[in-house]
Formats: sequence, structure tokens, C-alpha cells
Amino acid sequence: MKLAEIAQESFKQKRRLIAPLMGFPGVVLTGTNIKLAQQNYGLHYKVIKALADKFSPDIIFTLMDLSVEANALGMYTLFPRENPAAVPKGKFDMEEIKELREINISFDTRVNGYVETMKLMSIGLSKEILKGAYVTGPYTLASLIMGAIEAFKATKWQPESLHKLCDLTTEKIQEYITLLISAGAEVICILEPSASMLGPKQFQEFSIPYIKHIINSCKYSDVNIIYHGCGNTMHVIEDIATSGVDGMSLDSKEEGVNLKEAAQKAPENVVILGNVNPTQTMMFGTKQDVQKEVMDIMENMKKYPNFILSTGCDLPQETPHENIEIFMRTGREYRFQN
Repeated sequence: MKLAEIAQESFKQKRRLIAPLMGFPGVVLTGTNIKLAQQNYGLHYKVIKALADKFSPDIIFTLMDLSVEANALGMYTLFPRENPAAVPKGKFDMEEIKELREINISFDTRVNGYVETMKLMSIGLSKEILKGAYVTGPYTLASLIMGAIEAFKATKWQPESLHKLCDLTTEKIQEYITLLISAGAEVICILEPSASMLGPKQFQEFSIPYIKHIINSCKYSDVNIIYHGCGNTMHVIEDIATSGVDGMSLDSKEEGVNLKEAAQKAPENVVILGNVNPTQTMMFGTKQDVQKEVMDIMENMKKYPNFILSTGCDLPQETPHENIEIFMRTGREYRFQN
């Protein structure tokens, strides 16, 4: 069943779906650390299960990790104990594309760790909760491989080479998605933060066609595809909304995102997810701050059946659990008031 249909059915029942982007607070909840959770799928599942049991969201995702595919393709990756894995800039030559194409990421240990986590989520979590996984977006993965500045320059000075790299990244992301769907993923969220820095023309050339390719490759499955863009995506919101995605996960108003405007530009069959500030409000704010922002967003979006309450991005591990609880409670109570 498509997300928009589920959201609209909930709207008819005068309630909202609630799906904060959280994962890392579960690391604190279970007494482990990010490095272990990202590399040990038993602990990874334990983290997600603890979050699901404590907060009962309508959708829950694996830990957000922008390094999985890049690491599987041999890129140098750092694994801090208390922070998410990261891919620092390294040397890359476009001639390496041929070698990268030969890599079968389905044999990669970290890829398989996330796939195994999804299998456990599919088996062990409540059927009432949709199970989701993150993948890196095509342009963002290209930026991780060749460097963000180099990728941006390539949009103008080496467009053909960049297209070849985006073809490769799209192919590898599709392979990963296939594994995740086979493991039971019901929602795939494509993380494309680097593309938010592109202008409209560049975005239409180097992100959207590859996103559409991924969507088309999944059209015969029941999986829902969500696009997540960090920062201000309002300059490309119509392109995202009409790309064929099932949902758009949008950053906070402090980043320049206007949820109501986004909803007005989106088809009714595209869900809008957002956009409580994950740091200013959720991590550093008081319970009253969280309650006020949730109420403001719920009131602002009350006319749109295709809305799901969420956070603007993934919650930091230091986010107080009390703030997540008030986020969930305020959203659920509001659903019965309107």
C-alpha cells in the first residue's frame, strides 16, 4: 500500500502518521556506541527494536549512514566510536570507473550487515510499523567518491565524466535496494544532501534523471520511495515532487523550507514528511519548545491529507528521550482534536 493512501486513510480517521527520523538516540538507549551498532547487525537491530518499543513510530528506519555504498566501492572510510562513519576526500581518477563497475557490492560485509538488520526488523518488529532503510543518492554518492567540490565543478567542466560516474552510482544503489527489498524493506529513503547545493538546471541534469531511474526500477515492487534532501530544497521542490517519488522528507524551516508551500506544489499522491528542527528544538530545546513546534506544524498542515509528522533530519544521539516522547505524544493527541 502506498504511503499517500495510508496517510489519507489516517487523515479520514482524524489522526496523523508520525515518523521521526531517529536511530542514533537508540544507541544511548541500549548502552552501545555508533561504531558497534553500524558494524554489528545484532546490535543494530537491538537499537532499532528499542526505539520501536519505546516510541511506537508509524515508520522506522535503519541507522542513517552515508558511507555504506562508498565503503563497499573501496573508498577510504573512517569509523569513529561515537560518531557516524564518514568518507573523507581521497584521490580519484575517472578511469577508476571501469574497476568500480566490476565490484559486486552484494558481497560487502557492511552492505550485508544492513540487509541482515532489515531482515531482523521485518521479522521482529510490529506489523503496524513500516520498516524503512536509507540509501545514498546517486549524485551524493558520486560526490563522496570524487569529492564534493570536484563533483560540483564537474557539473560544468566535466559533465560527460560526471554522468558516467552517476550511471555507476545509480547501478550500485539499485543493487543495494534490491537486497533491502528482498530483506523486507517497505520504505526506501534516498539521501541526496549534496544535490541540494545544485542549481535547478544542474539538479535536473545530475540528480533527478538518476532518481527517476531508481524509481522505475522499483515500480513492480510494493516499496515506497522517499526523497530526503538536507538544507533548503525549495528551489527544486517541484522537480522532486514530480519525479515519481512516494514522499519528500524535508528539512526544518530554519533551513528555508516551507512545508505548506511544498505541499501546494506536490501531487496528492506524494507525501510530505517534516520538519521539526532536529538540533535546535529536539536536542537543545525544552519540552515546551518541542510541543510548540509540533503544534505549529500540525496546525499549519492540517488541511493536507498527504502529510506525515517527522523531523527535518536524523536526530543526534544526544537528543533527550523526553523530547522524543513529547514529540510523539503531542502529534498523537493533536490527531484526535481535528
